[in-house]
Amino acid sequence: MIGSPMPPPCSADAPVMVDAAGWRAAGAALAAGADAALAAGQRVLVAVWAAPDDAGTRVHLATRRADGGDLAVIALRAEDGSYPSIGRHHPGAILMERALQDASGLRAEGLPDPRPWLDHERDFAFLPAEGEGLHRIPVGPIHAGTIEPGHFRFTVNGETIVRLEARLGYTHKGTLGLMRGTTPDAASRLAGRVSGDSTVAYAWAFARAVEAARELAVPRRASALRGVMAELERLANHAGDFGAICNDAGFPLINAHAGALRETILRQAEACFGHRLMMDRIVPGGVAADLAPASAASLRAELPSWLARFERLVDLYGKTASLQDRVVGAGRLAPDLARRLGCGGYVGRAAGQDFDARRNAPYPPYDRRMPDIPVLASGDVDARARIRSAEIRASVALIGDLLGDLMGDLAAGDIRAPLPESEAEAFGCALVEGFRGDVFAAVRLRGAVVADAFLRDPSWFLWPALEAVIEGNIVADFPLCNKSFNAAYSGCDL
Repeated sequence: MIGSPMPPPCSADAPVMVDAAGWRAAGAALAAGADAALAAGQRVLVAVWAAPDDAGTRVHLATRRADGGDLAVIALRAEDGSYPSIGRHHPGAILMERALQDASGLRAEGLPDPRPWLDHERDFAFLPAEGEGLHRIPVGPIHAGTIEPGHFRFTVNGETIVRLEARLGYTHKGTLGLMRGTTPDAASRLAGRVSGDSTVAYAWAFARAVEAARELAVPRRASALRGVMAELERLANHAGDFGAICNDAGFPLINAHAGALRETILRQAEACFGHRLMMDRIVPGGVAADLAPASAASLRAELPSWLARFERLVDLYGKTASLQDRVVGAGRLAPDLARRLGCGGYVGRAAGQDFDARRNAPYPPYDRRMPDIPVLASGDVDARARIRSAEIRASVALIGDLLGDLMGDLAAGDIRAPLPESEAEAFGCALVEGFRGDVFAAVRLRGAVVADAFLRDPSWFLWPALEAVIEGNIVADFPLCNKSFNAAYSGCDL
């Protein structure tokens, strides 16, 4: 395979080593896919990262089929401390390559924007903007609300935003380095703390990567329990985001009721699984906590009332003219730009991107219980709110179906399978659909130890999209647009 543009679709159980020519060809192929309508079989970007090995450092490129989740990974040994930039061809890779440069020291030759991302000890210059009457507004990294830290630099002409640039890295924790040399169980705890609001998605993605590396099948009851947790996480986050969008549009009443609904969901999650966020409940091989029959029945009985409460908020949202005036047409992301940047989740599906890992790359329990999620084309704040509404309805239905399985055919059964003992080195990677979009995890095991690991948040593709869509909007609309994206800070700071 040396020098070939891309390995054939596979389960990505081992990276395929290529030379520089093969790496460049892979980048060029991704660029062609980003600039044209994606045909069946076309591969799209998933992640770029670096990992040490016995001979130095390897840089990895993960891709998937545009119409599915068939993962493939290639690797290039960066013998001289550099590699050909993927971001040169595909804009969605630029931020990842900037972070890779800070974390590993590898240079991406031809990277359009080589400024630091995580390293705040190096000089940083915001991109210039020229024109009469322009001035800059710095915001953050500490904000008025209880949110993660990040700096925003606005260049404005009066009230109109000419350019926005986000500067992150303030929550860098060194998570990937801490995972090296630990056991899969210990690394799973770290994975679940990359971004707290997505702890279930991260723990599940990492667990699936470990299970792929060791070719381990998870008990069906455990898979169903994972699905319930993931959909509860999705419900709580979407309910909170829906309310926050309305709040930033000047309608706090909906936010108050949506916040109360979110709190109800989190309390039910704690009653069922012992933790409000269900942290550390998904582990390699299965789950660490079962669901008692009484808890399952209680949760199932609550679902209709949750949906009824939310539907009343959606009805009020649609009937409030002042609210619709703020959200319709604001922060519009064009489908073509969403495709070129690789946006997924509610941001992508609100802008014509028809990908959901639960449906396009189904994994248990979604191979049996598949959600029906619409795709919209308007790409504005309203579309992102409506996609969240549709996902809430789908999650309520999925939880009900999965609880039916757990109280029926899967009422008895193991909840965890032991990892096979092996001294062999093995690689695995996986996609899991978190509430923001697909979360990617890759791991290399050496015996019973994690040799290296990588975790990719969907927000790597959302931040550049937010910077683009806010141009031409007024400053007062930034909080609204920002909340409608709700990109993770910690997920990109690692």
